[in-house]
Amino acid sequence: MSGPTADGKAVITGLGTFTPLGRGAAATFDALLHGKSGLRRPPEGHLLDGSVDVAGIAPDIEAREVLPPSEGRLVDRYALMALAAADDALLDAGLVVGQDVDPHRVAVVISSGAGGLTTYEAQTQARTERGPTAVSPYLLPGMLPNMAAARIAIKYGIRGWSSAIATACAAGAHAVAEAARLIRYGEADVVVCGGAEAPLNPTSALAFAHARALAHSWDDPEAASRPFDRRRNGFVLAEGSGVLVVERAAHADARGAAGYADLLGWGATTDAYRPTAPRPDGEGAAMSMRGALATGGLVPDDIGYINAHGTATKLGDIAETKAVRAVFGDRSPAVSSTKSMTGHLLGGSGAVEAAFTALAISRGQLPPTHNLDEIDPACDVDHVRGEARAQPIEAAISNSFAFGGHNVSLLLGTASTRKKR
Repeated sequence: MSGPTADGKAVITGLGTFTPLGRGAAATFDALLHGKSGLRRPPEGHLLDGSVDVAGIAPDIEAREVLPPSEGRLVDRYALMALAAADDALLDAGLVVGQDVDPHRVAVVISSGAGGLTTYEAQTQARTERGPTAVSPYLLPGMLPNMAAARIAIKYGIRGWSSAIATACAAGAHAVAEAARLIRYGEADVVVCGGAEAPLNPTSALAFAHARALAHSWDDPEAASRPFDRRRNGFVLAEGSGVLVVERAAHADARGAAGYADLLGWGATTDAYRPTAPRPDGEGAAMSMRGALATGGLVPDDIGYINAHGTATKLGDIAETKAVRAVFGDRSPAVSSTKSMTGHLLGGSGAVEAAFTALAISRGQLPPTHNLDEIDPACDVDHVRGEARAQPIEAAISNSFAFGGHNVSLLLGTASTRKKR
């Protein structure tokens, strides 16, 4: 592989999100700024009815909304949500593949922690109840974790690099980091990147619940997700997708496209500690943030905001706080966790939160952490809580950490192109 190119600056020109707060990045970000929660009890008839107390349930979507009828057989919900977010992101970017950019110079990296688990579970149940002939030949393209990327490439005629990264809750952030790398090393002019997850099926939810990872025993479901709060007792399982259009800045300028934020750098490390717990001292997370600063050529004092991984687990929030203190010392940037309102979208969360971070930079508005009523003394940094904070920032970090010890930090800064809000 050759080294970085002279014109390897990357800018985010399009955003699409599909979350428990609805469809559309701008409208969802507005909801965050107003402290609106997308968390609720699973309604009667939902797959999770009777399995968990609270979940982040995204809007309904049907295959015909994003695919032609001939291609809509047994497409898992995670892929449908990814397609919807990609449609919105490309429309937002004002970019037509084959018209505004050579299809061979467009890449797609759409990640998922698990792919089509709901489809697999349904087909397993069908085989158990009706026998071997009940298994659909469309199962494999329905469940594979690369199929969201593949379907987006097919729909838009994308002919360049195509991949899916399966690193659990860091998968979406890894996809965005890969986009920055592809631009920087001259392998693409445009990258459609992000993540999607549809984990709201009984087997997945019960596994998390039995591992004592999920929030529980809250009368008000909107109060269940409490990152950094003294009373937190686990995360809220959620579904959704986030897709970003990342573009070579010179390419965006040439076609007159505006940007939300530059994608300046990334850091990725591995804890090499335990499958389901972070290093207690936060060393891996700290090294991830330092790596992002290094690839972006910035120093800690340049950072005005951190969109925290902040899942509301006891160990995770403390480890992330220790990492922030290790990197930034006593001068903590403003910190918030938008999972307090969206829940934890697992492999989709990193991309969704990168989109929120880009909007925070472009608008100079920082979303609060919902339900942060009493800060855990072990998590004492400069939290944005109660209400949104108006604060112009030049650069920000979005953190994603995962089972398996995967750590990813994305570094974003003010758009070098014409600005978009």
